Amino acid sequence: MFPGLAHRPWHVFFRVSLQGRAPFSQRSPRLPQLCTGGVNGLWFSLPDCRVASSGLLGKVQYYSTSGSSDDGPPKPAPGDAPSAENVLSAAAKATPATAGPLSQGLTKAETIQVKVRAVLKKREYGAKYTQNNFITAVRAMNEFCLKPSDLENLRKIRRRSPHDDTEAFTVFLRSDVEAKALEVWGSQEALARERNLRKEVEREYQENIFRNQQLLKEYKDFWGNTKPRSGPRATFLQGPGKVVMVAICINGLNFFFKLLAWVYTGSASMFSEAIHSLADTCNQALLALGISQSVRNPDAGHPYGFTNMRYIASLISGVGIFMMGAGLSWYHGIMGLLHPAPMESLLWAYCILAGSLVSEGATLLVAVNEIKRSAQLHEVSFYEYVMQSRDPSTNVVLLEDAAAVLGVIMAAGCMGLTSLTGNPYYDSLGSLGVGTLLGSVSAFLIYTNTEALLGRSIQPERVQKLTEFLENDPAVRAIHDVKATDLGMSKVRFKAEVDFDGRVVTRSYLEKQDIDQILNEIQLVKTPEELESFMLKHGENIIDTLGAEVDRLEKELKHRNPEVRHVDLEIL
Repeated sequence: MFPGLAHRPWHVFFRVSLQGRAPFSQRSPRLPQLCTGGVNGLWFSLPDCRVASSGLLGKVQYYSTSGSSDDGPPKPAPGDAPSAENVLSAAAKATPATAGPLSQGLTKAETIQVKVRAVLKKREYGAKYTQNNFITAVRAMNEFCLKPSDLENLRKIRRRSPHDDTEAFTVFLRSDVEAKALEVWGSQEALARERNLRKEVEREYQENIFRNQQLLKEYKDFWGNTKPRSGPRATFLQGPGKVVMVAICINGLNFFFKLLAWVYTGSASMFSEAIHSLADTCNQALLALGISQSVRNPDAGHPYGFTNMRYIASLISGVGIFMMGAGLSWYHGIMGLLHPAPMESLLWAYCILAGSLVSEGATLLVAVNEIKRSAQLHEVSFYEYVMQSRDPSTNVVLLEDAAAVLGVIMAAGCMGLTSLTGNPYYDSLGSLGVGTLLGSVSAFLIYTNTEALLGRSIQPERVQKLTEFLENDPAVRAIHDVKATDLGMSKVRFKAEVDFDGRVVTRSYLEKQDIDQILNEIQLVKTPEELESFMLKHGENIIDTLGAEVDRLEKELKHRNPEVRHVDLEIL
């Protein structure tokens, strides 16, 4: 009936009533009146243009939110500008002919009541409001050059701790800290000079970092290390460290004996095997370095630790196998084809290859047993464990020793054909075959370790398990944008956007409060200012309750899934 009402964004409520009137012919023509309303004594007038289109005349009742009972707009003071009603009335008198045709057929009038909802005035927050922000004691001492004794007399506030090992911690108001800094240093210029001086001292410390690290090590050795960590000895006595150390010893001996056999026989295949063992020894020494670095504790520069050092070492190892092992084997094989040379007795070469086959097989067996044990521990198959490169160090040893065993068999077969036929080309082809085998192994290692360093996702089944745990919690409505990244060495970082149920969070807050006291506070609320104070008090407490719910979910998620080391739940 009134299409204009549907497009009005104002927060007003209309009540339209139709009343009987005398025929239009018995009344003097006039234009529709204005819709007038006001908020806190401020009145506004809007022309009711819908009456002409609907065929009705408008009668307006006026309401004010200022508390007065006067029914009508405020009377203009002398000297004010003429109102819109007067202007339109004058226009109607000036053009009476236009009102006649437009008003025929109008038999009823409309009554529109306007009620305006009172709203709280929007507050502008400036830089002064942020002075109420909290600051920790460490930041206060670092950024404002204060001492612990300077903070003793400041106001202390206990807040919920973001760390898992502490329930709460003490913070200070930033405004109090800034005032104390000015009191201690006298002016902003003096504080800036002290900051610059401390930066110079820190730069000198960084320049002498190696000397300071040695002093720190001596200090820890004297007083004892406060944080227990697995030292290098324990690291290389079990698990992947043990496998790597066994491989280093065996491959080192194999290189020495194969090198002697190549010098004695001049066999290209034996040279390739010697280079193969040398490459394996160097690469596994690099793996040992990566393992020792990966167990270091996280620091400020590397908050997620050094676990990826194993993948980096394995990646470099794969490149080294390709360049040193495969490259030299191909080179020696091609030179043997281009310039064939007769070989001496191969008896000693066969004996050394047999010994290498036994030793490489033993190392391969150690690596296979370790991967089987780890695969059962993580509830995956042997093939999945290797393809996903969950333990890069053991993977490298496994693939290198498997390639070594196949290479020994290939080299022995080609040398046997050369002995039977007297044709040295078979020996050169064996060298090319060993190089191709090493190239394939290096390509697989480069691919798997690159994928791991890029941060691949965990299996969809595990992601579904983590998501279902969160969705089954009463405080969670939905989970969005889930990202579960494998950090390496069975460590997972989980991130998700969580849509919390505000009703459950509010009930959790109310369960810890005195309901009678809250009811009394509600009854005392009479003005908008008192309502604002009440809502600000409890609103901040509800936000703290929401933060506590986030902490609870993160702790439970880590407890139920030990592989999840880092959880980031963002409130949607």
